[in-house]
Amino acid sequence: MDPSPAELRAEVRAFFDDVLPAVLDEVDGQLARARAWRAALHDAGLAGIDYPTAHGGRGLGPEHVAVYREESRGRVPREDAVFGIGVGMAMPTIRDYGAEPLKDRFIRPGLRGDEIWCQMYSEPGSGSDLASLSTRAVLDGDEWAVTGQKVWTSGAHYSQFAILLARTDVDAPKHRGITMFVLPVEQEGVTVRPLIQMTGASEFNEVFLDGARIPRDWVVGEVNGGWATAVALLAHERVQTGTGSMSGAATQRSKAGRSPLPVAQLIELARDRGRLDDPLVRQDLARLHAGERIVSWLGARSGMHPSIGKLWRTRQGRAAADLAARLAFPASPAWGADLEDDRNAADDYFAYHILNCRGMSLGGGTDEIQRNTLGERALGLPREPGPDRDTPFRDLLRN
Repeated sequence: MDPSPAELRAEVRAFFDDVLPAVLDEVDGQLARARAWRAALHDAGLAGIDYPTAHGGRGLGPEHVAVYREESRGRVPREDAVFGIGVGMAMPTIRDYGAEPLKDRFIRPGLRGDEIWCQMYSEPGSGSDLASLSTRAVLDGDEWAVTGQKVWTSGAHYSQFAILLARTDVDAPKHRGITMFVLPVEQEGVTVRPLIQMTGASEFNEVFLDGARIPRDWVVGEVNGGWATAVALLAHERVQTGTGSMSGAATQRSKAGRSPLPVAQLIELARDRGRLDDPLVRQDLARLHAGERIVSWLGARSGMHPSIGKLWRTRQGRAAADLAARLAFPASPAWGADLEDDRNAADDYFAYHILNCRGMSLGGGTDEIQRNTLGERALGLPREPGPDRDTPFRDLLRN
């Protein structure tokens, strides 16, 4: 018998109050903590509230999902960012578009954190025009052979699988010859090279595909119908990188993911610097507190276009980092070279976030792309003109 929303609320509270602290108490390191948290969440029956029970979920409805979001907000370990692509993007896309064997193979271990995912969309030659991607997948017997290059691939260096977009028909217009695949990352033919950011960390990578192999049936959706599934995943991504990124524990100091600095931490920083009585600082803190609440309320609304939450998250994150920089004074972005590999080091915590926040305007689609999307899909404004929507891909001019 399904629990009532009130009963589920009690379950979630008990998990965060009583179960999770003991699970994480003896676990160190970002990946170890991430896996321990996700396994405990799944084993408590809370990792896939609205997923079918056959695939490790609870089979509950939107009202139960809303309860979980309310009760978990501000309490999720920030290491959960490791699973942002798998749980937040790949799993719901496979659930909604994948064939049953694909769901059976990937959803349960994905929700439990047994497998980590990355997303191979962007390419050096396509930029914001995702549909112009040129990575090729060619059917070779019972497998697809994939050749090309991807870039800005977050987490590829510790991922086992990737959601991959590749071109499977060069004679079709660019939007109609794309297919979405599940790519095993740990194989010959896949070379992952980390890219060092100005924070000193290497969160994302460039990936070279040279005859990488994919089982014939590991297609999400239809062959040559990948643009529809790509857009569906992007909607999940904008939720994940928007309001969903604000669910992390407000008191935890972690350099995992790309989430806005919590206002509670900025209040502590202002207190430490003797600036808590400064009226301008208090005004900025009040604005940020209001922004934090707005993002929370946006996350609770149903039917809201995900680009709205993404833009609000970016605005909140940059404003919070700017205040941290003013409070920490001019040397705030400086840190010791010996700290760059310790993602939990406290010494450069604010320096890291001051620099890291700039990526919020880029990851998951730039602010400009979000505004174009809202204009066309939410406001009904005319699409930007383009001569290449009906031209075969092989005839397009490319860089």
